[in-house]
Amino acid sequence: MPSSTIRHIPLESATQHHAHDFHQIVITLCGSSEFEIEGLGGRVNAFSGCIVPANHEHYYSGNGHNRQLILDLPEDAPALTGEHRELVALFDAPRFFALDNPLRHYLAFVESELTQGFDTAATSFQQDRLAATLLGSLKARLGTLPTAAQRRLDLDQIDRFIRRHLADEFRVGDLAKIACLSEAHFSERFRAQTGLSPWQYVRRQRLHAARQLILQSRLPLTDIAIQTGFANQSALSHAIRRSYGLSPRKLRQGSTATITPKNTPSSYSVNLPTSAH
Repeated sequence: MPSSTIRHIPLESATQHHAHDFHQIVITLCGSSEFEIEGLGGRVNAFSGCIVPANHEHYYSGNGHNRQLILDLPEDAPALTGEHRELVALFDAPRFFALDNPLRHYLAFVESELTQGFDTAATSFQQDRLAATLLGSLKARLGTLPTAAQRRLDLDQIDRFIRRHLADEFRVGDLAKIACLSEAHFSERFRAQTGLSPWQYVRRQRLHAARQLILQSRLPLTDIAIQTGFANQSALSHAIRRSYGLSPRKLRQGSTATITPKNTPSSYSVNLPTSAH
């Protein structure tokens, strides 16, 4: 059975991206980093972190001197199976979080344990125990996903907020505040009502707005990425190519054709941002 792995690394300043078949927790210990997970994210400061579910494309980079604590968690690792199997619910969707004082103290303990130099078997066992404790504490703080209530969310109000902040860094928690719900409760209701997670919904709007700007303007891709909330031109180009099957350049060259993105309703519309940042 694969084990959890806990490691310290700095992140390079150059933006990189990938996806992997295991879950991941990334916590910034010092400095700051940038994370974008399927279209959502932003700056992750010290003692904050993010949850990266398996097979989710994510972009990341470090800002100056930084240090990250990373937990790699295969789905069948002891920290997510057996008596800990309920902890896998943490990875239902990407999330960002901040550590309170008790969890900061626990991180200091984790770091001291990692320097003990156990033999290989003992290290694997200890890292799974440390990971399970951290995951359990995070789950207790972030909450479980309760049964969705009957009251429907006001999607028009949520759409207006997304359009106003399309170029800004915001999180699912910001959308949840509009509905006066916890992030977990909001996410459950949102999926039940739309069939999409909030981050999938926001990403769809950003992609649609980016496509409109590519087809209807001569703005450089760097500016379009900034206006539509992507981390950089590379992130935008990758998302456009994966969703529309064409590079932004070819999409612009074929602007007279009607192109519908894969698995994306063509009837959706969004107001374009009026100015670059």
